[in-house]
Amino acid sequence: MTRLTRADLDALPAYVAGRNVADVARELGLAEAIKLASNEVPFGPLPGVAEAIAEAVTQSHRYPDAGSVALRDKLAGWLDVDADRIVTGGGSVALAEHLVKATCLPGDEVVYSWRSFEAYPIIAAGVGATSVRVPNTAAHGHDLPAMAGAITDRTRLVIVCNPNNPTGTSSRKDELDRFLDAVPDDTLVVLDEAYREFVTDADVPDGLRAYGDRPNVVVLRTLSKAWGLAGLRVGYLVAQPEVAGAIRKVLTPFSTSMVAQAAALAALDQEAEVRRRCAIVVDERARVTEAIRKIFPDVPSSQSNFVWLPLGDRAAAFGAACEQRGVIVRPFQGDGVRVTIGTPEENDTFLAVAEKAAI
Repeated sequence: MTRLTRADLDALPAYVAGRNVADVARELGLAEAIKLASNEVPFGPLPGVAEAIAEAVTQSHRYPDAGSVALRDKLAGWLDVDADRIVTGGGSVALAEHLVKATCLPGDEVVYSWRSFEAYPIIAAGVGATSVRVPNTAAHGHDLPAMAGAITDRTRLVIVCNPNNPTGTSSRKDELDRFLDAVPDDTLVVLDEAYREFVTDADVPDGLRAYGDRPNVVVLRTLSKAWGLAGLRVGYLVAQPEVAGAIRKVLTPFSTSMVAQAAALAALDQEAEVRRRCAIVVDERARVTEAIRKIFPDVPSSQSNFVWLPLGDRAAAFGAACEQRGVIVRPFQGDGVRVTIGTPEENDTFLAVAEKAAI
């Protein structure tokens, strides 16, 4: 039979999203379930966002601004960088995909830690690039010396997820300094900082402030997490102008919708509220970590809005046991389980369920 698609994609795992809350509740006969699988914030849209969306919808018969000029200008002022260094897109994962398209041809290499964000192997395979996965350390973080050692003359892109998804661990400034000094100048390094707003460790650097002047560094961020726009898909990156310009050439036209741009502009007016909400998440993260370590002592410290349970081959069973009790978490069989920090009440429910599921 003649194939109509690439044969190599048969072996590529599909991206797995967190299960739908309504589906799980219906299957279990529950009034409701709790979703702690997708690293969303639980507080609803920021003030002014719903109103901005409603207004933008009235113009939805028109195309959006293809250059996201107003949004880029606002981000530029907020970040104190030139607007021509900023690219917006449909979430940070879409921008990561565009980064691979802008740097790699078939056979080129993309280096990243593993386990890390599960979309990385998918976006590398999408352009025929070769994934080079460097195992995490025993402490569930990036092994930056090994990643530097994995770079070859075929390496076009290196991704450092900081904090790392799904383990929540972070690389600190001294080790990042050494790593970046070891990377060849013709290799692009992407600092994926989707969870930057939840970082409280002063030794974990702001990638833009610490390394934004380096020609081969791109800082990747999102408004999906702390800014509460997961359902609208808005991300941005900051790079040197020539790199940003090349990435814009491979963007899907009009990929940041009119509604998404309006929502992002409104959200960026709410920095104080975002900080307040992040503080609640951070406090709950500390409480959940302390409590869950009484059940699983090896849980690493997290700088994200989730915690990592390194359960190895028990991950799927634990995830299924939690789901049977109405709490949806994200198992990665063979490695561990990622649990998003929810409201205090949701976290209490998870902790009670985890104690039973661990038996």
